[in-house]
Amino acid sequence: MLTALLFDLDGTLTDTDTLHLQAFRQLLHDYDGRELTQAQFDAQVSGRANGALFAELFPAASAAECAALAARKEALFRELAPVLAPMPGLLRLLAYAEAQAMGMCVVTNAPRLNAEHMLAAMGLGAQFEHVLVAEELARPKPDPLPYLTGLQRLGARPEQALAFEDSLPGVRAASAAGIFTVGLATTQTEERLLAAGAGLVIDDFEDPRLWALMGDRRG
Repeated sequence: MLTALLFDLDGTLTDTDTLHLQAFRQLLHDYDGRELTQAQFDAQVSGRANGALFAELFPAASAAECAALAARKEALFRELAPVLAPMPGLLRLLAYAEAQAMGMCVVTNAPRLNAEHMLAAMGLGAQFEHVLVAEELARPKPDPLPYLTGLQRLGARPEQALAFEDSLPGVRAASAAGIFTVGLATTQTEERLLAAGAGLVIDDFEDPRLWALMGDRRG
């Protein structure tokens, strides 16, 4: 029986990758005039936690410098996103889950400040029981730890849950935790999401296949 829903945030609850790309482009341009293409962003940046990502992007920078650069990039992102639109069908899904007394949590590689900002910008600041962020856990996605922690917080077993993800690291993390994972094709192709471990790929939460799955899993 389905008792828990676990959601990624960026690209899953709201489509923010264009804003993140703009923030990264501004940061890299200001730092050393570097360019960042959409293809590079999709392949190397999207869905990754900042620690390893910024060490890779700025190999000559110290850990403190990387942390400052990451903080600057996230501040740029928040400036670009004063208001955010929930993905189509999300509010319907959240209302349904609440009516069915399902546990819900956010599992994200985003920093705490970003997560709280995005949820507030969608009007969902109080919607979720738990908001788990990578910087407060021992290991980020693609490690399954964030999703295993989410299951523990919600008191659910993997077979009782669904996970929603748009990035390849996120899909790998959720599926490695044993959770049936629904991929949202906002940042990656259906083929890549399925190859990473998604059991179903949808465009948004209005997809009738998702609602059929929800009905089947409710038992």
